[in-house]
Amino acid sequence: MTQTTGQTFDAINPATGQAFRTLPDANMDDAVAVIARARRAFDEGLWPGMSYAERGIYLKKIAQLIREHAKELADLEVADVGKTIKHANFIDVPTAADCFEYFSSVSMDDMENAVAAPVASHTVYEPRGVITAICAYNYPLIYAAWKIAPAIITGNTVILKPSPLAAATIHRLGELLPATGLPEGVVNVITTTSDEVAAKLVRCSKVDMVSFTGGTETGKKVMAEAAKKAKKVVLELGGKSPNIVFADCRLEAALGGALSAIFINQGQMCTAGSRLFVQDELHDEFVKRLVDRARTLKIGNPADATTEFGPLTSREQRDRLLQTIARAREEGATVACGGRAPDGDGYFLEPTILTDVTNDMAVAREECFGPVLSVIRFRTEEEAVAMANDSRYGLAGCVWTQDEQKASRVARALKVGTVWINTYGNFFNEAPFGGMKQSGFGCELGTEGLKEYVQAKHVCIDKTPGGMPLAASWF
Repeated sequence: MTQTTGQTFDAINPATGQAFRTLPDANMDDAVAVIARARRAFDEGLWPGMSYAERGIYLKKIAQLIREHAKELADLEVADVGKTIKHANFIDVPTAADCFEYFSSVSMDDMENAVAAPVASHTVYEPRGVITAICAYNYPLIYAAWKIAPAIITGNTVILKPSPLAAATIHRLGELLPATGLPEGVVNVITTTSDEVAAKLVRCSKVDMVSFTGGTETGKKVMAEAAKKAKKVVLELGGKSPNIVFADCRLEAALGGALSAIFINQGQMCTAGSRLFVQDELHDEFVKRLVDRARTLKIGNPADATTEFGPLTSREQRDRLLQTIARAREEGATVACGGRAPDGDGYFLEPTILTDVTNDMAVAREECFGPVLSVIRFRTEEEAVAMANDSRYGLAGCVWTQDEQKASRVARALKVGTVWINTYGNFFNEAPFGGMKQSGFGCELGTEGLKEYVQAKHVCIDKTPGGMPLAASWF
């Protein structure tokens, strides 16, 4: 399932800065070989012709495989990404397994869009072919599940390329998959540090579709490469999600939600609630209590079950965020807490809350992808919505209020793909997840996500009495 090459690269544990595993570093020959394997499995193999029920059996086996190797995969996520073991155990591993379980029982066969006689008409949904799936480094196992499961249940074959910053878990998953009996070439994992190899997986004419999760600028490059062959692309990109707290919120719930929205996984989430809009009359109290809570988060070894806050995944990301914080200070923001890299090994950054931020500052406009929260005051509902929408991103947003009508109005007004009301970060396999504006297009999960991986074909049979269809008698 994985490529073989003489070249390797080190997987680095961000908590120590030390290598913990060696992974294959694929070259161009490996890319050509893996594309050919996936193409052959689709064009000549049995997989596309199987029924949804038959393919679903394999997805159930993959779900069970993930559960059986839960500890190993969780430990790899911790070592590879820097997320806490609590996070890996309670979110990453079960979410990935549940995703395969969910898609194992779905089908497009019932969606026929039939038309009444005298023309018998129906729609069939066929697999697109070979899918290149590229995953970001913050949730490798979950993203792998989100992309593999809907792609293969619909009959496609997949080439899965993780980020070189966090490739160990997906590489191991690729090693484990043959135990399910999955046919050769249906899922192919390739790890590489080469941008040119990655580009080959996107632009090759033998690849029919690309599903990409990652940064917006990289996503634009992926789209440009895919456009050369006019192939379908699904992009889940960056975000600068607004988290709007009204004065009539349930205070404790909103405080907990604001904290988790930015500091879970060290803020390395495309949906992170990195812009916190707090209504004037609540602002000072809310910020004080939020800062007090942030200062109590236990920073340390993410493999320790008591740790609440681990390192960032790379040194480059940590250093870039330090520069972001410095620039925010220069533009007039106040560091209410955090803002420093603790002494010692690893790529740690303290949970950081910035106040006196305005919506036009760089820190409020560009995705930080880390534990840096910008707190922005607002007076009215209209002002909050206007500032929330004043962004090139549109991935997610949140509203905290006890007024249901207000919550509904704001939810409709926000130009984002997902809105949470009085909660944050809930994802369901049954519900679509996707962005607006420069946060991407297309969906993951749910029926909408499933449809991304199929091509609709209309089949029409004329049953006009006497066997003389209109098309044959027009002239």
